[in-house]
Formats: sequence, structure tokens, C-alpha cells
Amino acid sequence: MAETAPPGKLVDNIMHFGRVLRAAGIPLGPGAVIDAVRAVEVAGIARRDDFYWTLHAVFVHRAAQRELFDQAFHAFWRNPKILERMMQMLLPRVGAPDERPPAPASRRLAEALNLGRDGGGGEPEDQIEFDAAMTFSDREVLRKLDFEKMSTAEVTAAKDAIRGLALPLAETPTRRFAPDPRGRVVDMRASFRASLRGGGALIPLRRRSRRKRPPPLVVLCDISGSMGRYSRMLLHFMHALTNDRDRVHTFVFGTRLTNITRHLRHKDVDVALDAVVGAVEDWSGGTRIGESMRQFNRDWSRRVLGQGAMVVIITDGLDRQGGEGLGAEMERLHKSCRRLIWLNPLLRYDGFEPKSLGVRAMLPHVDDFRPVHNLDSLAQLAEVLAQSGAARGYREAM
Repeated sequence: MAETAPPGKLVDNIMHFGRVLRAAGIPLGPGAVIDAVRAVEVAGIARRDDFYWTLHAVFVHRAAQRELFDQAFHAFWRNPKILERMMQMLLPRVGAPDERPPAPASRRLAEALNLGRDGGGGEPEDQIEFDAAMTFSDREVLRKLDFEKMSTAEVTAAKDAIRGLALPLAETPTRRFAPDPRGRVVDMRASFRASLRGGGALIPLRRRSRRKRPPPLVVLCDISGSMGRYSRMLLHFMHALTNDRDRVHTFVFGTRLTNITRHLRHKDVDVALDAVVGAVEDWSGGTRIGESMRQFNRDWSRRVLGQGAMVVIITDGLDRQGGEGLGAEMERLHKSCRRLIWLNPLLRYDGFEPKSLGVRAMLPHVDDFRPVHNLDSLAQLAEVLAQSGAARGYREAM
């Protein structure tokens, strides 16, 4: 990009950039491109920062789109560092076994840039070719693939798999009874009523047994910036849970707690997620786990934790407040539910250690500690939910 670029070429580049963003997952129409061209004409291109924020104001409508736009802008308008990161996605990595790889650029953005260049008329040396293997994944590979590393096609396939995922809950006895010919308890009232119908000569015994039903399920999901790459996929998971059974209560938290159960009741997942995004004000912000747990225990625990509810917390445990008050709130939550399960995406690393204060405060008060980063981890969660909740105590699953 240069200040002396012809207006016609700049308009073509802005239009092409809009196509890249749309292919990467940001919904844009022709009207947005026209608005962007008019905004650039008013703001000018004398400074790169002004040009960046002008396009940002037109093309970005949600907080979740900021990171994708930032990567796309720097890659499309020739930032060598971002282009280098994207090229590294296609090369084998050699390093020490304990070395943690850097966060890669979005594969969906890489596909979008590749798609945009297929029909372009640029110079051959400016073209970037991506391996066709990025767009393919069979069923077995898809189940083990990290959500963060999925392409657009793989994300779509994963969402379909989540929609059909069966998540049974172990049924527990309630205080109510139901007629049962093989029940061990005699229902005296029903027996006398049956006797009156026959004139009272005989008293046929009517039996009953306790009714069984799955306990309530409460899901608390972290949507802070450190969980941003997993939040969207996990919202699809919570939508599938909410529409699969009754008595499911879903909450999200960052710097505050938000109840999204009503929004996830929509059958259409896109409508439901749009409603959630509109209701949540602290998306991709900081994390105050202790304050969020305190708010849940104070305002919601008595409403949703009755009848032996099971609680699932989805967070990486990185607390902005250094775990202040988190241990006490987790202890109270643990004592109020039948089973407390913690899903942490950081467990995908073999060398994970509970070093942060938030993780250390939470660990003593959970019954299960499991990873949540791919479809296999969600399938394993189904097995945990199907188990009996009688046993308590922390069980390591690393």
C-alpha cells in the first residue's frame, strides 16, 4: 500500500480484501465494501493506522471478529511478520520435545487468502500457495484435531458432529413415586381404590417405585480473551446440551456472569448464538473467576442447584485477580452440587503444570479434571456424565 496508489487500484484492493474477510467468516455484503470505499475517501490513506481503523470501523461488528480482522489486514496489506507466520503453518516444525509451539495464524484466514488469490491477476512471485491437505480431514483425524487448528470446512464438520453428539446423564432417584407392577412399595391408596371398584371383596395390591430422571446440569463457560479460540465451538456444544434435555442451565463469564439459558433455547443455532453475543457485554475481555463464582453462588445456586445438580466449569483457570477468594467460592460450589467437573483446554499440552494461582485454588474442589480441545474430549465428557455421581474427591485425568 502506498499513498500514490491509483484510486482504481485501491478500490479493487478494498473489494478484494472484503472478499477475503467474507471467506474467512466475517459476514460482509456489497454494501459494506461500498461504505469502506467511501470511508477511505473521507479519512484518506496518509497514515497506515488511520487506514486500519477506517476499515475496522466498517467491517468489524463484533468483538470476536477483531483478531481475525487484525490478522487479515496485516497479511493482505503486506506485513512480513504475519505472512511469515502464515507460511510457517505449511512447513514442518522441528524443535525440542518440551518446546511449546507459538500460536499459529488462523487457518480459515489462510484458506480465505488462498481462495482470493486463485482468481486474481497478480504477479506470480506475489502468490502464496497453500497445501491442499489443509482442506481435508477424515473422520478419525477430525475427532483428534484441536479446535484451534481447524480449517473452515473442518469447523463446519465439527459443528455437525457436536449437534449429533449424545450426552447421557445418569438417572438418579427422586422423592416422587410412579406406578410400577414390580415395585417394592405397596401403594395403599391405589390398592383401596381398586378394591372399591370390585365391591370390596378383594384388595388387589398396587405397587409403586421411585421415579428416576437425570439430575439438573449447570454449565459455566469462560469467554475471556484467553479462551476466545474455543468459546465459539463450546457455545455450539452448550446449545446442543440445552436443546437435548430439560433442566440445563448455561452461564458464561469473563469479568461478570451472564445467564444465557433463555437465548440457547432457540432451535436455530445461528439465531441462538447471535442472541448470546448481543446479551454478553464482556466478550474476549479479562477473567475474574472468583468474582463470577461468587456471583453465581449468591444469585443462582439456590435456583439451579437443587435435586443433586451436576456442574461443568469450562475455563483455563487463568484468573485476572490471582485466585483471590476463588478457593472459598469453589468449595461452596462443590458442596452444593452432586458432581463438579472442570474442563480445561490447557490440558492438551503434555507438560501442563498447575502453576497459576487460579488453577491451584480450583483443583482441590473438583471431582474430575479433563481436557476440552477436540471432539474426542467432548465424547469422553459424555462418559463422565453417564457415571454415577456417588463418589467424590479429586481425580486426576492428565
